[in-house]
Amino acid sequence: MAVMSMNRAIHGAFRRDLQRFLDATSRFNDGDAARAAALGTAWDNFDAQLVRHHEGEHEIAWPGLLQIGVSQATLDAMDAEHEVMAAALADARAAMNAFRTSATATDAAAAHTAIAELERVTIAHLGHEEAELEAPYLENADAPAIKEMGKKFSKVSPAVGGTFFAWVTDGATADELAAITGNVPKPVLMIVSGIWGRGYRRDVASVWKAS
Repeated sequence: MAVMSMNRAIHGAFRRDLQRFLDATSRFNDGDAARAAALGTAWDNFDAQLVRHHEGEHEIAWPGLLQIGVSQATLDAMDAEHEVMAAALADARAAMNAFRTSATATDAAAAHTAIAELERVTIAHLGHEEAELEAPYLENADAPAIKEMGKKFSKVSPAVGGTFFAWVTDGATADELAAITGNVPKPVLMIVSGIWGRGYRRDVASVWKAS
């Protein structure tokens, strides 16, 4: 059995990004417009990845998990937590939009506060989801419903897929990388993220390297 599911590996990327934003906003230099704009670009990617992940869970993952025996009540609880996260994400989005425009230390602090709240509810949700769903994912990795789920998740444009894989592997642990390559062959991962992940590496990964 794999050490962790692809889902948990994706969660690792969200955890990393939230900590990166908290670190960056806590030591922002007042008036550094270039840095504020760069963090805004990184935020756009994080925001899009989180929204896409939760929409995909509701539309693709939940029906598959129902087929392998996960209860509707459990999935309803996950959706309820997604709503709480969506509200916190909206607040953080507004704060980041103000910060990236003003580049003031005051707005950086406000963004930090909003992201800290988003991190609080997100970490709680991710932990709950892993406690409830990690075992079913791993124990049913070869089930037709889970295989079909993977196929549906893979039906994205090369640009979306390349950005996703460049992002999810950026700073991933050895166990997370093993989970990813257990679902996507290494040669395919290298090609997709290498070609279509260039924008991520140029515009987002570079932001964290400059931290």
